[in-house]
Amino acid sequence: MRAVVLESAYGIDNLKVIEKPDPTPGPGQIVVDVKAATLNYRDLATITAPSGRTPFVPCSDGGGVVSAIGEGVSRVKVGDHVASLFFQGWLAGEPTPQALGTALGGVLDGVLQEKVLLSEQGVTPAPAGYTDEEAATLPCAALTAWRGLVVQGQVKSGDVVVVQGTGGVSIFALQFAKAAGATVIVTSSSDEKLERAKALGADHFINYKSTPDWAKEVRRITGNRGADHIIEVGGAGTFEQSLRAVRLGGKIAVIGVLGGFVKDLNVAAIFGSNALIHGVTVGSREHFESMTRAIEANGIKPVIDKRFSLDESQEAFKSMQAGAHFGKIVVTT
Repeated sequence: MRAVVLESAYGIDNLKVIEKPDPTPGPGQIVVDVKAATLNYRDLATITAPSGRTPFVPCSDGGGVVSAIGEGVSRVKVGDHVASLFFQGWLAGEPTPQALGTALGGVLDGVLQEKVLLSEQGVTPAPAGYTDEEAATLPCAALTAWRGLVVQGQVKSGDVVVVQGTGGVSIFALQFAKAAGATVIVTSSSDEKLERAKALGADHFINYKSTPDWAKEVRRITGNRGADHIIEVGGAGTFEQSLRAVRLGGKIAVIGVLGGFVKDLNVAAIFGSNALIHGVTVGSREHFESMTRAIEANGIKPVIDKRFSLDESQEAFKSMQAGAHFGKIVVTT
């Protein structure tokens, strides 16, 4: 079988397609024929910033078909269409250091390969009617948005939600918010992307290039009340604006670091906002299963923007790095 591997040196140009032996499942294990993988900003970070082991196979998010099962496997059967779990060991309950130490495409080899060996516990059924490509969009981006906005945010009808940008997490957050009956404000540097967000049901639009003080605009849109929820993907570069845009007692889901890790922090603004600030690192299998039920009940379909082949993996990561995508980037195997 073929696999994409970062062998020793970090960087997109060091990704290689190699031949590996087909895996054989042991007790409690399964082999999934990976039909598609999708990219997240986290995947880009793992191959460009020296922070872990090499060699390794990148990417956490895959969709495919179970092709072999080991002794004692009962959760799935050959022929089942499944999606991988980002954290192979976080099945339910609160996150633990042990559970968060089981991420695919980092601590464990990922899914950017034609076949992947996983625990039977490390997959979940794809939503009814989903293709393998669509199932591959869910493990990180969708589940992060779901946990941040629904599980921890408890979004409800009539709430106002701000989503930053139009990447995978933000587009799923837009879709989940609209399914809940919320009003959605989208920020982007591209008027074209804002138009595409409008087609998905977004209600208000802020181009942060032409309106850099977008928090002030959120206040204007909400009659100076502020947003109930902020999906914070910018990190240090946008956190101050989020604090100014959120209503008293509102919720900020800190999900990404696109704008940097560290910046001077105005602590007075944090306690003055009375906001609930929670970090979100994807979610558990239990969260995934509840998200799947909501996806099926509301007919939600992911937005796939670009497709690449396994041989084009370098180009796929460069597209992610350029930030020109809207929704998800898929690599088909």
